[in-house]
Amino acid sequence: MNDERFFVLQPNENRPTEVPLPPGFGVKAATTDTEGRVAILVNQLDIDVPLHVHEQMDEFVHVLDGAMEIDYRGRTYRLDTGMCALLPRGVPHAMRNASQPPARCLQVSTPGGWDQYLEDVFAAGSALRTADGRLDLAEVNRIGAPYGMRYIPATMAMPDHDS
Repeated sequence: MNDERFFVLQPNENRPTEVPLPPGFGVKAATTDTEGRVAILVNQLDIDVPLHVHEQMDEFVHVLDGAMEIDYRGRTYRLDTGMCALLPRGVPHAMRNASQPPARCLQVSTPGGWDQYLEDVFAAGSALRTADGRLDLAEVNRIGAPYGMRYIPATMAMPDHDS
């Protein structure tokens, strides 16, 4: 047992990050805390998360408060408080808020890296926007490449990995 990695967080406390994360995001166990095995975050669905895929990480989402929807393999699933879903790596999916106030979720990603990806995205800031203010998916995907993370433009059809 490695006691050097043991820690306790108080209510609403988060692990420190290199880059400040926006309100509603909090790292509970960082990739560095778990020797790369897992990243655990709490996040609030203030914005819709468009169709994306993570090739390296499984994602587990548990709704702490509120409701959210997940688009997965052509179906929409509603998750209310207390419900959860496992999103296997390699399968495109999208998420959106379905309540007010916005849903708060516990997110577990394995292996780790999700927290590091978010730090890289938030560090890039306005560089991720085109001149007309839209999200520059090519730039977001460039940042996500080392993590196996990519967003899929709405105009692109994404084949099922099992088909």
